[in-house]
Amino acid sequence: MQVSSVNDVKIYNLSYGKSLPEWLSDRKKRQLQKKDVEIQRRIELIQDFEMPTVCTSIKVSRDGQFILAAGTYKPRIRCYDTYQLSLKFERCLDSDVVAFDILSDDYSKLVFLHCDRHVEFHSQHGHYYKTRIPKFGRDFSYHYPSCDLYFVGASSEVFRLNLEQGRFLNSLQTDAVENNVCDINPIHHLFATGSSEGRVECWDPRVRNRVGKLDCALSSLAEGTEVQALPSISALKFNSSLTVAVGTTTGQVLLYDLRSSQPLLVKDHLYNLPINSLNFHNQLDLVVSSDSKIIKIWNKDTGKLFSSIQPQTNINGVCVYPNSGMLFTANEDPKMNTFYIPALGPAPRWCSFLDNLTEELEENPESTVYDDYKFVTRKDLENLGLTHLIGSSLLRAYMHGFFMDIRLYHKVKGMVNPFAYEEYRKDKIRQKIEEARTQRVQVKKLPKVNKELALKLMEEGDDEAEVVSRKKKGKALPSILGDDRFKVMFENSDYQVDEQSEEFRLLNPIVSKVGQKRKKKLRLLAQQAAVSEQVPEDNDEEPEGRASSEEESSDDDKSWVEEVREQRRLLRQEDRDRRRQERKDADRNTVLVEREQNGGEECSNVAESKKTSQPQFYQIKAGEEFRSFNDMAHKQKLQKTSLEERLKLEEHSETSGTADTAVGSKQLTFTLKKSEQQKKQQQAEREHHEERKKLRRSAGHLSSIRGRGRGWGGRGRGRH
Repeated sequence: MQVSSVNDVKIYNLSYGKSLPEWLSDRKKRQLQKKDVEIQRRIELIQDFEMPTVCTSIKVSRDGQFILAAGTYKPRIRCYDTYQLSLKFERCLDSDVVAFDILSDDYSKLVFLHCDRHVEFHSQHGHYYKTRIPKFGRDFSYHYPSCDLYFVGASSEVFRLNLEQGRFLNSLQTDAVENNVCDINPIHHLFATGSSEGRVECWDPRVRNRVGKLDCALSSLAEGTEVQALPSISALKFNSSLTVAVGTTTGQVLLYDLRSSQPLLVKDHLYNLPINSLNFHNQLDLVVSSDSKIIKIWNKDTGKLFSSIQPQTNINGVCVYPNSGMLFTANEDPKMNTFYIPALGPAPRWCSFLDNLTEELEENPESTVYDDYKFVTRKDLENLGLTHLIGSSLLRAYMHGFFMDIRLYHKVKGMVNPFAYEEYRKDKIRQKIEEARTQRVQVKKLPKVNKELALKLMEEGDDEAEVVSRKKKGKALPSILGDDRFKVMFENSDYQVDEQSEEFRLLNPIVSKVGQKRKKKLRLLAQQAAVSEQVPEDNDEEPEGRASSEEESSDDDKSWVEEVREQRRLLRQEDRDRRRQERKDADRNTVLVEREQNGGEECSNVAESKKTSQPQFYQIKAGEEFRSFNDMAHKQKLQKTSLEERLKLEEHSETSGTADTAVGSKQLTFTLKKSEQQKKQQQAEREHHEERKKLRRSAGHLSSIRGRGRGWGGRGRGRH
């Protein structure tokens, strides 16, 4: 037995578990029951309650004693006696059963509609009579007052077969091309058919005239719904005298009052599958609707979901046992499921022991449906490589993930990560060793990263612990060093605090002052605690010569503001010194090549040979990017050019002149619009400058002349 809970409603699957073969001996069955837990949990409510391959439909007789089921293969009908909890008889048929009905209170009168247009009648002893209808049938209903059978199918006509006279009567001509289902109201005997065009036509059997028509196709579609095909009627069921439920092939259930053409309520199954059965539970005003995927139980007045059942196999039909909380389902599986929901009603009289059993299970809850399943998310399925199973019976969708069998999960996980157990074992051993180490004498060790910060936190923690220890009701706050959330800050080198950075130096005065205030406050608290232990009476007056707390806070604010200003001044001074040093290095590393007219080529060759033979060393400053050894000379050359030329060079070289500062990286780009005359003038000046550079002569020999004052011998440069 399987127990599940949906919407806080307990659902007991009485057919869950392994089924034992008939040819096993009693001794072998007892041995299996001792070994296998699933067989121990199994409850065989009705013996051999199954079909060889598939069960297509299931119904209960009006007296509640017999359960009849049709299935295949071979096509057959089985009758189960609930008083004996076993199979009463089994009859094989010539073709598959499309629909069947029980005409009497027990199993003595049965009618079967076959897929080959045959209508077969069975009595208590077996086969009684067989006839054919003109078209392939899909459903039929029995009109008790007149003993007429109404057949609908692949035709616009509704065929009538009178069982009292034993002959066909005049057919009813509908406006539909084909009719899928039909039903007769049990109170006023109104006959209704559901067509493939999405219409419901109602007929009065007394006068054989149509009395009304409902267009359900348009009413089942909500606003903004994409229509791929016209919704057809797939299920039809009357309740009381005025209520009718209509199921469509697109998965909607519509509740109508026969006096109105608009539906009272539209319930969507949200699976886009045809509704195959509709039932009413009048005791709690509930509707039991099903498609091939799920059974939904909901309130017929509000549409609120009461509970739902989702079997592992597809559903062909649902039968509700009268005046109880038991459901039977015909499935695409040999086993016919039996569900018991205590919230719907008591157990039937022939299995009243279920109430005691469920009460004991609720008092001592053991295993539920989730004990044998593992909840996995879509990401877990991607890691395991099981995304192709989404939509199959191996995964059951639930909230934001899926439930899968725990055995399948362990098997797949073992294949994906075969060394998981070894890793788990090593982790457990490591944890036990660490637990044993904690019992030894602890020696405080500083971490490898942020040692200064750790030492500071340890000192502050000791001060706080000392103050708290003096108070009887105080509790020490948790330390950052012992918090796992900040553990990476003392292990990963990427979190190392750079004390030489500009941000730290500007922020450090504020932090240090806050730390000093905190230490001073802790010291005062410790002194007050010590004084309170010695002198019980309080002294509200401040000692002479001591400033008040407001004056101390104002002095502290002034001091840290001055320190911040001092740090800013030092940073500006360091920046100026760094630039001055860079210029000196650039002047020292720049090589001026002197060319003379007489031996220019030889001198240049010698200079180049010396330059290449002698290594030159350059100092790379912090924060600078290394490009080449002639970078400093290039920078000095760029300083003499205009801003426009520097921007053009940067655009040509595709480099960005960004600078990382405390507020981020910023860059300003602009271009100047020039007229054609300005461009020509600049081009002429550039050509003239290049021409003058070619004619330039060296002036190195002038540096050897010494003693000459300004104006060549003391004389002024002006004319005399």
